[in-house]
Amino acid sequence: MTSPIRANRRILLAALVGTAVEFYDFYVYATAAALVFGPLFFPSESASAQLLLSLMSFGLAFVARPVGAIAFGHFGDRLGRKSTLVASLMLMGISTLLIAFLPTYQMVGWVAPLLLCILRFGQGFGLGGEWGGATLLAVENAPPGWEARFGSAPQFGAPVGFLCANGLFLVLGMTLSDDAFFSWGWRVPFLLSAILVGLGLWVRLRIGETAAFRDAVEKTPPPAVPLGALLRSHIFGVVAAGAGVVACFAIFYLSTAFTLGFMTTERGVPREDMLGIQLAANLFLALGILVAAIWSDKMTTRRVLTFGSFGTVLLGLVFGPALAEGSLLAVFAMLSFALFVMGLVYGPIGAWMPTLFPVTVRYTGMSIAFNGGGILGGAVAPIAAQMLSAAGGTALVGLFLSVAGLVTLLGVTLGKPLRAAA
Repeated sequence: MTSPIRANRRILLAALVGTAVEFYDFYVYATAAALVFGPLFFPSESASAQLLLSLMSFGLAFVARPVGAIAFGHFGDRLGRKSTLVASLMLMGISTLLIAFLPTYQMVGWVAPLLLCILRFGQGFGLGGEWGGATLLAVENAPPGWEARFGSAPQFGAPVGFLCANGLFLVLGMTLSDDAFFSWGWRVPFLLSAILVGLGLWVRLRIGETAAFRDAVEKTPPPAVPLGALLRSHIFGVVAAGAGVVACFAIFYLSTAFTLGFMTTERGVPREDMLGIQLAANLFLALGILVAAIWSDKMTTRRVLTFGSFGTVLLGLVFGPALAEGSLLAVFAMLSFALFVMGLVYGPIGAWMPTLFPVTVRYTGMSIAFNGGGILGGAVAPIAAQMLSAAGGTALVGLFLSVAGLVTLLGVTLGKPLRAAA
């Protein structure tokens, strides 16, 4: 008998590849923002001020993501998952590719950060429709009892994309001089994103629409304005789902972008050493997602998310002191624990969130909730952490994670599934 995963491998690959491109694109930008964008695209005041401005440009995409979520969610709920996912991937890929060709601040002055922010906004707008559609592509094709394992396919795109982006920066750092890396080497990852985008488009153009969407539109026409129907009848589900994703965003971007920038800028750790440490710790993210997916199908997604929320609270108590202590061994242990916990609060999200919305507004609801929660967990976290660090409060940085864990716990507790949780 053919296993469900083998029978649906093309669908699962389409979900994974798109999310891998998402995380590759996002982490390529995050890494460049932490390492080179400050001095290249912003006026010279101090290294700390440049890093803060660079991280603010990074956070701009989180403002664009909810806007993209509304736009792509509208078409995803009315026209279908497949065509909407193709459009979001193209916008995301083109915006990332064009960053490779930008002039620097020394070349054109304030035009450089302006163009960078425009393309960053385009990245975020495209990303707004990516995760929700990729997750629904997997979950709405899942056989009963396999929802969490299918829903983890797009989640595995996070460690895959992170591995590609981080590994590429590590190779470039080891093979290029600092001058070469700052002058042109940082552009290479943005150029190579075109390969991943092309692969994602090739896979997605070869799949069909989800069974759940086809069945739903056969029974009743989709709402003319999915956003209006969502806000009228399911606003509480949006709030609960948005709260439910805060912890995973906060863990990821504090463990990656902020930690990389802090350790290289403030602690003077060689760039290659930190990239290698993060690359190794990334394996624990994949392990956490795998464990969470299996547990969720055996228990419930809500229970696993609850465990992960408590783990995030505990993580917040050790995160700041580990950075303040400064040894690479302590940082590696902390990052490994952090990314494993992220797997517990990220892996089950794909199976839990669809239970909060009916099929006809599910794309819109999930996309708005996921990207809205990302503003607090992803955009605010690195900026707040950098400000605390600059003020001499490194040991307190992790308290943001503890608060994020409590917010996610509240969302998971209050979210009321419309059907039995997976």
